Amino acid sequence: MYSDIMSDNFIQNTNEDDKELKTGMVAIIGRPSAGKSTFLNTACQEEVSIVSPIPQTTRNAIKGIVNTSFGQLIFIDTPGYHDSDKKLNLRLKNVTETQLEDIDCVLYVLDSTRVPGNEEIHTAQLIKKHADKTVIAINKIDSKESKIQPIRRFIKDTLPQIPQERIFEMSAQKDIGINEVLKALYDIAPIAPPMYSEDDYTDQDLAFRIAEAIRGEAINRLADELPHAVYVDIADVEKRNEGKKLWVRAFLCVERESQKGIVIGKGATKIKEIRAASLKKLNRIFIYKVELDLQVKVDKNWRQRDYTLNKLIPQ
Repeated sequence: MYSDIMSDNFIQNTNEDDKELKTGMVAIIGRPSAGKSTFLNTACQEEVSIVSPIPQTTRNAIKGIVNTSFGQLIFIDTPGYHDSDKKLNLRLKNVTETQLEDIDCVLYVLDSTRVPGNEEIHTAQLIKKHADKTVIAINKIDSKESKIQPIRRFIKDTLPQIPQERIFEMSAQKDIGINEVLKALYDIAPIAPPMYSEDDYTDQDLAFRIAEAIRGEAINRLADELPHAVYVDIADVEKRNEGKKLWVRAFLCVERESQKGIVIGKGATKIKEIRAASLKKLNRIFIYKVELDLQVKVDKNWRQRDYTLNKLIPQ
């Protein structure tokens, strides 16, 4: 169904014969933890992408679909643009840069609670050639640590080509300013028929959604560097009881035996906690009753192995 986020802030035109619908591919870009995934989930009104205070939890280009009376926006939530030479981070940067090539709009999300640094400078350089189709959202304005003016000065210095009418202040978490950002993106998007059904809010397949739900619960419960050393391998997915139940066998994969013990926890408390939280989320997402067999295994040094990286983050 069409989203109801287009309310008082939008010019309504409900006569389908009197207007031309727009469809646009939108790449969301910004430093890790700027609020890109939160924006996507709020705009789609569904949990499409992992939200975590831990940087670079988004690894793939996640698609979320917003349907309104204006048309359809297909958002691609790219991994946070992080300056690092590690193999995994280089792969994530490549995902981000690749997504900018064939899109209609760019949404650049800036965190107003952090002073712009090298990552913002690199990001601004990356999107400079796409300035004519870029909208900027200054996020987290609801935070006590928000400092908007330094962000605006940074934008003026690094991206002077972008007009003020395409720079917005928002709180993705509190759903403040989202409508204005969407309207600006529709203004840029081309006139075209929808690419997806109006009932769709993502194009992710079943196994990927299950894996991301489990990984999201795992990384929010594991400390320090360990979340980045974890991926989820979906071994089996079966529909049972005439399609009423979904049985899943999944593995939380880590790089070392010592990490395996951390994920399992004393008396298996940690893995039980992750499983319970994952089940709660999965049963909220899907119409089936989900049963989950969750185990832990070691995939030694997977972040440095092309085979695993190609499987998790296709180029």
